[in-house]
Amino acid sequence: MASFTLDSSLGGAIGGKTASALERAFGMTTVGDLLVHYPRRYARHGELTPISTLPLGEPVTIVAEVRRVSERRMKNRNGSLLEVVISDGNGEMSLTFFNQSWRVRDLQPGRQGIFAGKVGIYKGVQQLAHPDYELFEDADTARMKVQANANLPIPIYPATSTVASWQLQKTVELVLDGLGEIPEPLTEELRARYGLIDARTAVEHIHRPTDFSQIEPARATLRMQEAFVLQVALLQQRQFVRALSATKRPPGSLLERFDAALPFPRTPDQISVGDDVARDLEGDWPMNRLVQGEVGSGKTLVALRAMLQVAQSGGQSALIAPTEVLAAQHVRSIARMLGPQLAPELMPTLLTGQLPAAERRKAALRAASGQALIVVGTHALLSESTTFADLGLVVVDEQHRFGVEQRESLRAKGSSPHALVLTATPIPRTVAMTVFGDLDVSTIRTMPAGRAGIETYVAPLAERSSWFGRVWERIAEEVAQGRQAFVVCAAIDAEKLTKDDTADEPAGDTGGEASRTRWGVVQVAELLSRHPSFSGIRVEILHGKMPSDEKDAVMQAFARGDVDVLVATTVVEVGVDVPNASTMAILEADRFGVSQLHQLRGRVGRGGVPGLCLLVTEAPLGTPARERVDAVASTLDGFALAEVDLELRGEGDVLGDAQSGARSSLRLLRVVKDADIISEARVAAEQLLADDPALLRHPGLAAALERNVSMAERAALAKN
Repeated sequence: MASFTLDSSLGGAIGGKTASALERAFGMTTVGDLLVHYPRRYARHGELTPISTLPLGEPVTIVAEVRRVSERRMKNRNGSLLEVVISDGNGEMSLTFFNQSWRVRDLQPGRQGIFAGKVGIYKGVQQLAHPDYELFEDADTARMKVQANANLPIPIYPATSTVASWQLQKTVELVLDGLGEIPEPLTEELRARYGLIDARTAVEHIHRPTDFSQIEPARATLRMQEAFVLQVALLQQRQFVRALSATKRPPGSLLERFDAALPFPRTPDQISVGDDVARDLEGDWPMNRLVQGEVGSGKTLVALRAMLQVAQSGGQSALIAPTEVLAAQHVRSIARMLGPQLAPELMPTLLTGQLPAAERRKAALRAASGQALIVVGTHALLSESTTFADLGLVVVDEQHRFGVEQRESLRAKGSSPHALVLTATPIPRTVAMTVFGDLDVSTIRTMPAGRAGIETYVAPLAERSSWFGRVWERIAEEVAQGRQAFVVCAAIDAEKLTKDDTADEPAGDTGGEASRTRWGVVQVAELLSRHPSFSGIRVEILHGKMPSDEKDAVMQAFARGDVDVLVATTVVEVGVDVPNASTMAILEADRFGVSQLHQLRGRVGRGGVPGLCLLVTEAPLGTPARERVDAVASTLDGFALAEVDLELRGEGDVLGDAQSGARSSLRLLRVVKDADIISEARVAAEQLLADDPALLRHPGLAAALERNVSMAERAALAKN
């Protein structure tokens, strides 16, 4: 008789002690949480894990055979040391146990089992210290069962130092034995079309298959379930927005005056995307649009024209940017674009947490009174004390830095305001569909005329160390011609690097190698202060730990031309616009992701001066790190690079912070590999919601939505 459901508490199903351990290790609280913790691979009873391939310092779960067991008294302390040598048939490794002689009874030569622990090295031999293990049956029983068990897969789960894989396996089996029916999230038509199995069988076969042939059909079914539930959640959010009534914001004289004063013609893409936005602002429901385009393609112009259209009827616009430097730059560039006639009318106002108290109060008052029709800020815009008289448009710059919750909490400050999301990180179609599926997407591909372009070269120190000196000479040559340069570092101070040293900077793809950083801002500034070629060159530093007013002063001095070379962290990645900057050297370029290198490179070549980007790396040819750097040097097409980025790194890194709300429910689904499944699920979800928008005839799907997209996440998706 079934005793619980997917929504039952884990403590009630398996006991409080085990449930507490699983909650601490994995955040699981319900039976459903446990059952979506899928095995990452399967082993066979007679199949041993190659010991030579085990990564040092990593927790592993392996299948191996006991070869030798020895025990000895310890020389310098009381007690005994039990050493067990296990083998995969080729290599060997040792297990060590202190004062645990009783284990000799279990760990007999010839016994096979699963062993788990962290891989270390002692006297040149790999070892697991105090590992967990579970042995297979004793030799006699094993012989009797060998035929029956030969094809029985052993699930290996993602585990921790406190919860081993076989503990998870036993817990899952206990839960499956007491679990009732699983509601069916997929329609019968969808299952029949793709030859999928029912939900209960899929869960049973992924956790305790009796044959390897059962695993892939279970995975295929669960992948489609993930894709379908996610797309329904995103499309429901679109429905929620479209069920709201928006204040219509027709264009008028403000926009006409602005367009008449523009010193350049808009590009075809700027015009077509601008038309999309203008139509949305006059629509019956709030705009919810993503505009993607390369650095310098004119996204800010599109956003500013939208702000003018909203301001025509007295509505305010709030633009949230990821850094203080970018927010301050936005205010200056908006004021410059508006010109002396329009700027006083719209009163662009900066509101950030680092402003002096009196200035911040003044800015907040302008927003609350409706005096400021354009308010630009950082996370300070999200605080409860920031209010608006009539918030008509929310503009989010660099969406990948903000979760859905932050976007929607800003929207909550108005009455169903329109939302415009900008990103300079080109988004592959499947990522856009998975992460931004609730948004309409517009793309600006054409670049404004008059850009001189950028040439990118790899400076491979692994092949020729003399390149390092040549980089500094090349920068000095550019400065001698009256131009400026950036030097970008992966850290503030490489010698004192801590986990927090780059906490306020955009995260690079460091691959967990923070300890190997050699060049921080501090070290480069010191090097250049002694470099003979830089004796007359004005060098300044910029990083996220500097006080806000100091950062702004340095950035403005660089923009005015009072600084020749700016040595900075990735705080310069977005929004810094210095047309005279011709050169960028990115040190240890292999420590950054493809899209981040592309973003950084976009800071040069923005005026009539040709851009030069030097990617300095010690990564040897053929390594994944070097592939990333070479890929960036090979093309300026950000959309092509976005696809390369997905292929090289997988979507986990690419999705980044945007994986909130429904997006965090991805378990088996992979947006690159499963692009077709996502597209098919999207079409099926659209058809189903058109026929049954409240899911009244699909209770299994409604239950899966409740379970996989938590109340908090649904609130974030639906908040307005």
